[in-house]
Amino acid sequence: MSAVVLIRDIAIIVLAVESLVIGVLLILLLFQIRGLARMLQEEVQPILESTKETAATVRGTTVFLSDTFVRPLINAVGYASAANRVMSVLARRKRPRGR
Repeated sequence: MSAVVLIRDIAIIVLAVESLVIGVLLILLLFQIRGLARMLQEEVQPILESTKETAATVRGTTVFLSDTFVRPLINAVGYASAANRVMSVLARRKRPRGR
């Protein structure tokens, strides 16, 4: 046997073993990806539902505060401003003219 034939046989064996190792690693990678997809589906869904519930709670709290505090406060400030304007108009008319 010549050295070239021996090197060729060793290269074929090395490539065959390498192909087997790559195949096994690809199968393991597929299982890992499947596990990751399952975990994301099981873990992310509850987080999204919790986020929706929190957003609904915040929206309800905002509406409650707006209806019970902010809107009456704006109305009161508006009435106070109108009363202040009326008083300033009435105060100007009481001054004597022409002097």
